[in-house]
Amino acid sequence: MILRTAQSGDVAAVAAIWNREIRDGVSTFTTAEKSDGALKAEIAARGDAFLVAEEADEVLGFATFFQFRGGPGYAQTMEYTIHLDPSARGRGAGRQLLAALEDRARRAGVHVLVAGISGENTAGLGFHEKMGFSQVARMPEVGRKFGRWMDLVLMQKML
Repeated sequence: MILRTAQSGDVAAVAAIWNREIRDGVSTFTTAEKSDGALKAEIAARGDAFLVAEEADEVLGFATFFQFRGGPGYAQTMEYTIHLDPSARGRGAGRQLLAALEDRARRAGVHVLVAGISGENTAGLGFHEKMGFSQVARMPEVGRKFGRWMDLVLMQKML
C-alpha cells in the first residue's frame, strides 16, 4: 500500500468513495454529493493535508484535514475526515492513513485533531478510540439523515 498526497487524477476515485458514503452511510450527515470540480479544488487547496491510500493503482481511501473553526485562535486545531472503499476495510488502510495524516499535521504545527462522528457509526467510534482519540462531547440529535435525528460525537487527539 502506498500513501501519497492526493492529485487531480484522484478526483473520480475519491468522489466515488465519498459520494457512496454520502448516499448510503451514516459517517457523514451531509446529503449533498461532491462534484468533481469542487473536489478538484479541495484537493488543490489542501495540498499535503489531503492523502490517499493506493494499491495496485487503485485508490483504497483518503483522509484530509481542515481548520476546525474560523479565526486565528483555532489555527492549530483541525478537523479531519477519513473514508475507505468498502473493499479496503479491515486491511489497515485506515490506520495507516490516519497515522500519516497525523504526522503531516504535526509537521504543519497542528496541536489538536478533531473527529466528528455519527453516534450510529459504532465502527468509527471504536476505530478512533483505538487510535488514541478521546470522546469530548456528544451532541444529541444535531444531524438529520435518512428521515431521523442522529447524535454527533466529537472526539479529539492532542498531537
